[in-house]
Amino acid sequence: MQYLSETIERAIEEFVKLPGIGRKSAQRLVFHLLRLPKEKVLSLTDALIEIKEKVVYCSICYNVTEADPCSICKSENRDKSTICIVEEANDILAFEKTGNYHGVYHVLGGALSPLDAIGPDELRIKELMHRLAGDVKEIIIATNPNAEGEATALYLSKLIKPLSIKITRIARGLPVGTDLEYADEITLSQALEGRVII
Repeated sequence: MQYLSETIERAIEEFVKLPGIGRKSAQRLVFHLLRLPKEKVLSLTDALIEIKEKVVYCSICYNVTEADPCSICKSENRDKSTICIVEEANDILAFEKTGNYHGVYHVLGGALSPLDAIGPDELRIKELMHRLAGDVKEIIIATNPNAEGEATALYLSKLIKPLSIKITRIARGLPVGTDLEYADEITLSQALEGRVII
């Protein structure tokens, strides 16, 4: 027996397709939208349509942008000799919030994952290799600290090493403000390996 209208059910099914949204969250969102004035819902739909119509990938680094090349790639204040490799464009936001990184980026578009049929040809690795023909002095590999991210980092380092470019990996370890007793063994091991002289 169907308790909801077909229209509401369809909206719920569309929200469930989004990452991190289960059926209950989707229902809450749909019923929240039903309570909003029509203008606010239309404003949301307009914003979503604009994303698809105006946002493109930078032809240099593959960051999301409305102007190609993106503001980072075309900035004269960025160090073009240092490229930070990230999996997804939203990873760039995390680095930019720190205010400590002044190089440029390269977005792979994911990580190697044989189980998901994602190999080197599905990522923007060829495009990265073309960029390395310039005056690049350092590559920072900033893939996620999971099995796929580690496999990608290893693959990239083997590809880049013959080019005699300095390759670094972002450090991993304990987040600030946590107690040691709550850290897992892998995180503690990585914190020990990545220790620095003070």
